[in-house]
Parts: sequence; structure tokens; C-alpha cells
Amino acid sequence: MTRHFLNLSDAGGDAVAAMLSDAIARKAARAGWPKARPDADKPLVDHVLAMVFEKNSTRTRCSFDIAIRQLGGVPMILDAGTSQLGRGETIADTARVLSRYADAIMIRTDHHDKIEELAAYADVPVINGLTDLSHPCQIVADLLTIVESGKALPGLELAWLGDGNNVLSSLIEAAGLFGFNVRAGCPQGYEPDAAFVEAARAKGARIDILRDAREAVTGADLVVTDTWVSMGQEHAHNKIAAMAPYQVDERLMGAAKGDALFLHCLPAHRGEEVVDAVIDGAQSRVWDEAENRVHAQKSVLLWALEKL
Repeated sequence: MTRHFLNLSDAGGDAVAAMLSDAIARKAARAGWPKARPDADKPLVDHVLAMVFEKNSTRTRCSFDIAIRQLGGVPMILDAGTSQLGRGETIADTARVLSRYADAIMIRTDHHDKIEELAAYADVPVINGLTDLSHPCQIVADLLTIVESGKALPGLELAWLGDGNNVLSSLIEAAGLFGFNVRAGCPQGYEPDAAFVEAARAKGARIDILRDAREAVTGADLVVTDTWVSMGQEHAHNKIAAMAPYQVDERLMGAAKGDALFLHCLPAHRGEEVVDAVIDGAQSRVWDEAENRVHAQKSVLLWALEKL
């Protein structure tokens, strides 16, 4: 059966834990190496990764490109503006064709039903590089960053501030898989996807949806936020006004535990969801988090291609 990675639950907690262990080991093994040097075992030599971008990208594009190269494989990049994807070719036909050219497909798109259709017609693994519903690859990198920082996942208290978006949905999914708790400080009308919340609660995670930002952050082990307005969203001014009370500043960060960490998947709009003093401060692990996209996604690729 083809191993698609559309959400974290497609792999499950044990497989994601194996990804984290593999990522930690591979990262340590290449410490100090030039970034273009392949891993010693080159586990994906002779493999091609097709990367489909229907939304602009910096970290996803760069990290997957470097990831497949470090594993010994070759990247193939398609943009909607320069391929038939943007000219009306069906998703099913795209899946059939790319399955003949590549060993795996990563797609960054808008509607989640597109990636589900792609997976339904592809003969090779399909990996979610971001949809409007979820962002599982980002969360594998986040979990890697948390574990590397010496914090255990079970029982962790994670505070989220701002929009109940795709990143929060995948964090909530991870909470159900690994037994940590999420306090989401979100304004009315911007709550996370109810299905992810219900599924995590059913697994025993405590998921609180709160209106008060300080209540969400008080005593937290981890404070996480994201940009308030995603690409293509309308009515940005109204949304920014609703989000303003959830800005992570020094005062709000001070309500978390003294050793709490700050994460942000980037890009950051400094002065909106976070202030300079926090994102550049001693508690921030944002740059480790960004680097870990490479290491995490190498392990995602290995799992999807049944090398892990």
C-alpha cells in the first residue's frame, strides 16, 4: 500500500516518533559537513522527488530541495505558473503523469481536496507540503525542535496565539498522537478545525479554546504563533484588528514558564503577531525550527518511500 503523508495520522504516532529519531541521528551524523554533501548512506540515490508549488514558498521549497539532495536523490520542481497545472490539466492526469516521472510527489496547494485527489490517482507517495487544512511537515520539524531542546512531548503545555489555521490543526493532531495539551488563544470566528479538536480530545489530549491570550500562555512550556494573514486571504484589515490582542510581546511571553520556548514557522510579520524582542530573544528557537524543516522532511521522505 502506498504511503501517503497528507496528515500526521496517515503515519501514526510510532512512525512519526521513528521519523524524529532518524532526523536526530542524521542531523548529528552530518554536523559540520558542507550542506550539499549527501548523507553517507545515500538512501534515496536514483530517486526523483517531484515538487509541485501552487502557492509561493521559501522554506518548503528550499528545505525539500536540500532534503532530497542530501538523501542522494534528485529534485524536480513544477510551478503552477510555468506548467500545465495552471492551464487546466486535471489533478488526476497530473498524478498519473508525475507517477511515471518521479518516485514521490510533494505538493503545496490551497484546497485539501486537491491533495486527496492527487493521492487517489498517484501510484507513488504524495506528501503534504501545505494545504489550507493542515501542515504536517512543519509540525514534524516543530516536534524535532521541541525534543532537541530537551522537552518531553507527553504532558507538554503548548500555548497557541492567533489564527486557528492549518498549522494549529496539525499541532492539535500531534497533541493527540503524543499526549500533550494545547491551549489555543483565538478570537471569536477564528477557531481551529473542529474535526482535529474532537479527534485529539478522543485520544486524551486536553484542547482548550480560549479568548484571553494571557490565560492561554500562563504556565506554558511552549508559545507558538504564526502569521495572521495567509496568502490570498481577503479582509486582511478586519482580521488583523481581531488578532491584535494576541500579539506575542515580552509581557505575554513572561507569563509562560521561565524556560518556555517560542516557535514561529515563518514568515514572520514583525510588529504584528510577534515583536522583535521575542523572536530574536533567548527563548526563541525559530531559526533551529527553520533548519529542522530539512532534517524532518528527509525522514518524512524515507518513511514514505519505505526506507524507515
